[in-house]
Amino acid sequence: MDKVIDHGQVAEHNAKLQQNLDADYAALGSILARRGQDIEQLTAKAQTFAVALPSWGVGTGGTRFARFPGKGEPRDVMEKLEDCAVIHQLTQATPTVSLHFPWDKSSDPAAMREFASKHGLGFDTVNSNTFQDQANQEQTYKFGSLTANAKAVREQAVAHNIECIELGRALGSKGLTVWVGDGANFPGQHNLRGALERYLDSMRDIYKALPADWLMYIEHKLFEPAFYATTIADWGTSYACANELGPKAKCLVDLGHHAPNTNIEMIVARLAQFGKLGGFHFNDSKYGDDDLDSGSINPFQLFLIFNELADVAQRDGDAFKPSYMLDQSHNVTDPIESLMSSAIEVQRSFVQSALVDRKALSAYQENNDVLLAAQTLKQAFRTDVSPILAMARARSGAAIDPVACYRATGYREKQATLRPPKAGASGSGIV
Repeated sequence: MDKVIDHGQVAEHNAKLQQNLDADYAALGSILARRGQDIEQLTAKAQTFAVALPSWGVGTGGTRFARFPGKGEPRDVMEKLEDCAVIHQLTQATPTVSLHFPWDKSSDPAAMREFASKHGLGFDTVNSNTFQDQANQEQTYKFGSLTANAKAVREQAVAHNIECIELGRALGSKGLTVWVGDGANFPGQHNLRGALERYLDSMRDIYKALPADWLMYIEHKLFEPAFYATTIADWGTSYACANELGPKAKCLVDLGHHAPNTNIEMIVARLAQFGKLGGFHFNDSKYGDDDLDSGSINPFQLFLIFNELADVAQRDGDAFKPSYMLDQSHNVTDPIESLMSSAIEVQRSFVQSALVDRKALSAYQENNDVLLAAQTLKQAFRTDVSPILAMARARSGAAIDPVACYRATGYREKQATLRPPKAGASGSGIV
């Protein structure tokens, strides 16, 4: 397997930190043992964690006001994959990449798949784009895509999604994520029921094109760019549409696509209860759909989401396999550093949720012991599992401290020389 970062540099980095890690790991092991928990089992569990990388996330993001390009950012999909390989090499938690078409469209998907495989990567769900007009596009999406009044526009949007499926099949993907920005900015702009009817008609055509072993993920978003009424604005509409379409249609939960203070963990519980929870786009939010680094604003919410996922796994066992992906905009940080840090923060919540004493929690709930039920969750959340995460990385051949190791390699500076900026070439970053 080809390594972008020299393995010797990673080994040298780890050798300097191993002694302190061993001490921290032993200390945490003693604490957990007193609670009746085995640190080795938790470390093995941490090594099973995986979250997909967004191809667009390795580029510098921006806002509708401006985008400030970063040095050495990828200019094409192969360079995006190279950056993703660095992230996975140093964390061993991000083995797949989610592509976005047409941004990542290649004339030779077989070569792309071979390149990714050589770097230890596979492909997660593919994403369609009908929220932007592309070069030489016949019909505009200005007034909608899958919901557009004009049949020709809807047909174009459906055809694009079906093309995404075919491209995904060539890459070994098993799922399609559909998000549309369709909606209205003014009352009366369109018929609210009619828009959803047109959406479902379009989605049925896409659903028919799904291979037998594929899933379709319906992504909802409260607002932006439709500021009055978004067609797929909430989990209830997403759930209703997934039910209408069939068993291969699932609901995708993006943590930033909700009103402030929404109880997202309850949405997770509801969708899981009715068999329609498909997966997540992880990020964080302070005011709106901010696409901030995962765990940077509200790590307790992230933990509570994984607490619900642990409950579902306990109930449903191996049948429950949600899709995990990071979906962030890195406007002022090095995207590689942010994605590594975010992957670790999501993995942290995954491990912390395994610390919850579910037998005790259930008993407190049954006896209406509100305080101790809450404190049971808080005990798991307050436990610093950093030594477990670091040991899992060390044992998997990754870096004990990924960001420090990455900086020591000088990778970004090297890419700044190898990848001179080229206007309009990136297709990276969320704007």
